[in-house]
Amino acid sequence: MERPVILSGLVARGTATSPQRLGELAVELDIPAADLLVVAGHSVPTELLPPKRDAAVMREFAYRVSHCDHSRLPALEDFARSLPRVVVREPFVEPAWPGSRPAETWFAAVLRGLLRNRGFGVRELPFMGLARSTLYQMVWRWETNPHRRQQLCAVAGPLGWTLPDLFAVADEPYSKEVRPMLHCHHLGRVFAAAVPLTTAQLIEVAKEADRLSVREGHGAWQPVSQGFADECPDLVRWPGEAEAAPSAGP
Repeated sequence: MERPVILSGLVARGTATSPQRLGELAVELDIPAADLLVVAGHSVPTELLPPKRDAAVMREFAYRVSHCDHSRLPALEDFARSLPRVVVREPFVEPAWPGSRPAETWFAAVLRGLLRNRGFGVRELPFMGLARSTLYQMVWRWETNPHRRQQLCAVAGPLGWTLPDLFAVADEPYSKEVRPMLHCHHLGRVFAAAVPLTTAQLIEVAKEADRLSVREGHGAWQPVSQGFADECPDLVRWPGEAEAAPSAGP
């Protein structure tokens, strides 16, 4: 069964799918189990959520990681995964949402859940080419609108989701001409790898990101305006798409 069909089925009938089966699907699809639980309408157990972490450090971590291009992101992901998991950790704390307003639409609640799974509030996200007011609207009342495809292209990468997968969950038509706005899913893989890490460990990963990216100190926060999506090796063929048949030749 194709990935979009599986994901669309979870949106429609996910509550009838057991958490155990969702965990199996998560391995098959290479999507965090916590994310599939959100998409399927299940609660996420505490052990799959990040520990309490300093929001300012989280924001700085995300910013510094966003300076790493595709040649460096795999090494940074491996570094994050190599750090020891703390057995006793501070309990998860829900990120601060704008005005403490609950999500009013289904997809806004899904986006909020996916961000929460990584420990992000809106203020902690790296620069994605969207205004903060737009992001606030998206986690409050994200409905179908003329800019929705562009918005999906912006948030998919930092979440670690490919565009075909996120478009399937959003019930939005996808075409191969659609491309990430700034960052692709390889950036989000680092954020997903860092979910179990403590504040002190996030600082370690941020320092390693600076070392790998050879980032110069700017003295002030500056967005990575160019992103690195154009370097993504999956832009031609996303995971799950069939390879083009070889040419028969003359």
